[in-house]
This record gives sequence, C-alpha cells and structure tokens, in this order.
Amino acid sequence: MIPELGHFLLAMAVVLACVQGIIGIIGPTLKDPRALAAAPLLTLLHFTAIALSFLALVWAGVVSDFTVENIADFSSSIVPLMYRITGVWGNHDGSILLWCLILSLCGAAVALGGRQLPATLRARVLGVLGLVSCGFLLFTLSVSDPFTRIWPPPLEGAGMNPILQDPGLAFHPPVLYTGYVGFSVAFAFAIGALLEGRIDAAWGRWVRPWALISWCFLTAGITLGSWWSYYTLGWGGYWFWDPVENAALLPWLTGTALLHCAIVVEKREALKAWTVLLAIATFSLSLSGTFLVRSGILNSVHSFAAAPDQGLFILALLGITIGGSLLLFAIRAPILAGAGVYAPISRESALVLNNIFLCAIAAVVFTGTLYPPFANLLFGIQLSVGAPFFNQTVLPLAGPIILAMGVGPLLRWKRADMLPVLQRLWLAGGIALLVLIILTATKHLIAALGLAGGAWVVMAGLTDLADRIRLFRVPLGQALGRLFSLPRAAIGAALGHIGFGVSVLGIAGMTLAQQSVVVLKPGQPTELGGYSWTLNDIHDAPGPNYSQRVADVSIGEGGHTFLTLHPARRIFTAQGTTTNDAAIHTNGLQDIYVVFADEQNGGAELRLNWHPGAPLIWFGGLIMALGGFCSLSDRRLRVGAPNRKRLPKGAAA
Repeated sequence: MIPELGHFLLAMAVVLACVQGIIGIIGPTLKDPRALAAAPLLTLLHFTAIALSFLALVWAGVVSDFTVENIADFSSSIVPLMYRITGVWGNHDGSILLWCLILSLCGAAVALGGRQLPATLRARVLGVLGLVSCGFLLFTLSVSDPFTRIWPPPLEGAGMNPILQDPGLAFHPPVLYTGYVGFSVAFAFAIGALLEGRIDAAWGRWVRPWALISWCFLTAGITLGSWWSYYTLGWGGYWFWDPVENAALLPWLTGTALLHCAIVVEKREALKAWTVLLAIATFSLSLSGTFLVRSGILNSVHSFAAAPDQGLFILALLGITIGGSLLLFAIRAPILAGAGVYAPISRESALVLNNIFLCAIAAVVFTGTLYPPFANLLFGIQLSVGAPFFNQTVLPLAGPIILAMGVGPLLRWKRADMLPVLQRLWLAGGIALLVLIILTATKHLIAALGLAGGAWVVMAGLTDLADRIRLFRVPLGQALGRLFSLPRAAIGAALGHIGFGVSVLGIAGMTLAQQSVVVLKPGQPTELGGYSWTLNDIHDAPGPNYSQRVADVSIGEGGHTFLTLHPARRIFTAQGTTTNDAAIHTNGLQDIYVVFADEQNGGAELRLNWHPGAPLIWFGGLIMALGGFCSLSDRRLRVGAPNRKRLPKGAAA
C-alpha cells in the first residue's frame, strides 16, 4: 500500500510541477496577483508531494519490501539498517528520485527565502524550476520508476553492492547532488532575468547567495567523494581523472567562475552577459554529467547501468534545456551590455583572468572526457585519454590562476597600482621562492612548483586578513577586535583561497608518494618511506553480513614499533564478492596506507603506501566549503538586495 501511495504522490508531483511552471512563466505576463501568489504555494505543495514519495521508498527499504523491484534488486534483509536506508539512492532509480527531491527543495527554498525578490522575478524563477522538475519527474515515472512491483516477490533480496556498504554512501551522494541541483537556482535566475528583461547589480546580489551555497555543497561533495574512493577502493589515489569524476569537476570549474562573476555584476554592473552565460553553462554541465553517468556512454566505476530509453530521455531533456536557454540568451543579448569600465590592472581584470583560465581548464577537461566516446561512435576509433593528458594540459593552465589568486584580492576595484600590492605580498613571495629553491635542489621540480604555489596562495590569503585587521601595525588586542568586526564575506573569501592553497600543498606532496607491492611471510619485514613494515599475523574475523581475513602489519622507525594496522579482505557470500578494506593511519600531514590484496602460500600480498601531504587535500576542500558557508552567514548576503523603488516620471531630471 505504501509504495502505491508513493507512486501516486509522484504522479501528483508531476501535475503540481507542470502547473507551477506554467503559472510561474505566464503569471507575470498577465500581471495577475493571484497567479504571482500561487507560484510559491504550488512550489511548496510540489516539494511536499516528492518528500512524502521519497519517504515511502525509504520505508520500503527499511522493512525490506521485496515486492518493490528496486528493493529486491539492491537490498536484502541481512544488510544493516543504515545501508537499507542509504541503499535507496545507491542505484539509478532511487538516485533520480533523490535528485528530484533536492530540486524541489531548492524551489521551496526560493519560495520561502525569496520574499524580498520582486514578485514577478520570483514567480519566473519558480516557473523555470517547476518546468525543469517536471521534466525529471516525467523521466522518473516513464522510464525510471522506483516503485515498480514484481510478483511473486523473492524470499530474499539480491543484496547491496559491497563497495556501497560504507558510511560514504550516506553523505557523498546527497551532498554532491545538492551542489549539482543547487545550480538550477542560478540557472532559473538567469532565465527569469532574461524573461524579465532586467539584469543589474540587484540581480547579481540576489543570485550570488544561491550560487555560493551550491558551490559549497559541490565542493564538499567532490571532496568527500574523493576521500571515500581513496579509502574504499584501495587504489591509494585521490583523483583518477575518471570520466564521472570529470563530470563533477566541470560544473565546479564554471560554478567557481560564476561565483566570481556575480561579484563583479553586484559591485560594478559589468560582465553581465558572461555571468548569465556561466549560469546557463554550469547547470547545463550538471545535466550533462547526469546524462553521461546514466546513458552508458562512459565506462566508469561510478556509472549506473542504464537502458537506452533512459539515456535518450535525458538527452532530449538536455537538448531542450540547453537549446532553449541559449536561444533565449541570443534573443535577449542586447539588454546585457555592461555598464562598468575598469583598467587593465584592477580587481575586475583579475577576476576576468580567473574566469578565462577556469573556463579554459573546463574546455580541456570536457574535450578529454568526451572526445574518446564520440571518436568511437563517429569513426570507430578506440582512444584512451588518461591522467598524463590531463596533467600535462591542466597544470600549465592552473599556474596563472594560482598567481592571480594571491594578487587579485588585494587589488582595488576599477583601477589599481600593482607595486603597493606586491610590496604587501613580500612575505608570501619570499616563502614561496624559498620553498621552490629548496625543493628544486632535490630534483623534484613538479613537487617544488606545487608546494611553492600552495604556499603562495595560503600566505597571500593570510596576508589579506592581516592587512585588513592591521596586524603588527596596531596593538594585538585591537587587531583581534578588528578581526571579529570584519564582514564575514571577506573572511569567507580568504578562507576559500587558503583552503585551495592547502589542497594544492596536499596534491603537490602526493607527487612524492612511495608505493610498493610485496609478498611477506609472518615475521618478515620490508622498508618503504623510511619506515619498517612487518607482517605479524593473518587471522579470521566476523562481520555483520560478511566474513573477513585480517592481516596485522606493524610499522616501525629506528628499531621501535609505533603503529599496528589491520587491513582486511572481506568476503560477501550473498554476492560472491571479495573487497579490500584498507587500513590507514594519518597524523594530519601524511598517511600510512596498507591494503591486504591477497593470500599467497601462507603469506600476504600487501600494497604499502606512504603518502606525504594526502590529508591536506581533503582538509583544503573542507576549508574551502567552510569559507563559503562563512560568507553565507554575512547578513548582507542573507538579507539580499532590496527591491528598487521606481522613480516618478521626471524625477531623474
């Protein structure tokens, strides 16, 4: 009964989303106050219907209702409760329903939090979100129904993919999807403003918080997903330039550019056309990632198995969304002329430089990801584009961004002088140069450049904060008082840059990592990374729905053992699958990482890894997200821009 109720609510949500879209788009044209007031109400009803439908699917997973095909195929009664819940979105159909839920939540947030928006703009934004949601809900009902029944039901479900039986499934997809789908609000603001025929500083201030919160979630989602794959897959890496990883990186790159452009629109009313185009491109890339993951075009450990009709439906939805928005952009282009004028050396120019290189990186990643499947489709050519291509093309483009990140925040708006800025950055430049010289002498050029660049960005961010509070120029107590009185947006921006620099330090440190695959007998030692690694024992250990073999590995230095790790091989009998559970020890600056790969002749095949700097990669990502949330707490962003009152005729004169 409950699955039928969930299916009915899903069908009701389609109707509500469709009506929301129609009224939201047409209502402002009719200038009907009732239509303008109805759009937020329909949005809240639409969200409520999807939320209850989603809870119905979760209930089916919790009680192991195997008459629901989705539950029978991807769950079982012996799976722990947490994974019966998270497994709901660990498959194609359930993940699409989660996507629809988050999309409707974004609409509800605009309906409740956008009361200061002009009524016509809010209605149009909600209308666009309703139409997008309607498309995805139709996809869910027609070719991806999570409530499909089967009869007779199996006595036991097929079980859950062992790799997904991890707490990472609880936080990574919801956070990542919130970032993906959140950019639909910026997209809706762009389309709504094009329909409205008005894009100004107030619009930039309205759109900026929504773009920022989406960017925060996407940053956190990518960071948590990278960490999850790092400790779950046992490959010992943090980023593999996997096609689906690239699909998440692309909207992050353009979303970062969008975030900076919105600042220019708000402050200077410049780059309006570029900002609108970035809003369209960012959400379009989010939709493209959804298509690529679910169409079967890309082969990836992250991809969902999908039927051809599912891929065709998403492709059609993608074509309508992107094609329609770009057509509207072309028609409305004349209203997007920028009003701001700025010198070549200014903060605006630094942000433009930032945008150029971010979009260049996005173009390179997009080409490297999609060229191989399309070359195979069109010409029958089998190509493989891997990490060497991306490293050699992306790293040179990242260099100018790193340099500009240090200088840009200290430049003045409209017109600036470079010499005073460089004088304030003497300490950051000196530390970066010192790091570069020391590490270049060790013949680790890539690590030297990366660590110097990371140090430059971190120290420049700290210099920006120190300069704002006049550290060392006024008494310490007074400086701390100024710190607490700074706008949180300024602190958040500095934290975002510092977090990026910390991640760069971690990535550069990982270029010095050492790995070794060895077969050891109990009591036999080996050396790696300046440590002694010894296999002590191999023994059995029970698990909730698996059995496992555990290897005890001790790590020592200077003849003294300071650590024992317990990597394991888990055997899931229901699926007939064996997975590796890596054992990782971190001190915040480096990881000691062991994988129990196999048993051989009474010994163990071990993959030993020494990873300097690895924790900094994820610390940096979380610091970036924290900086974004800190900026969101700034009252100027939470309150938004007030409605501009129309002047009476003749007042301008």
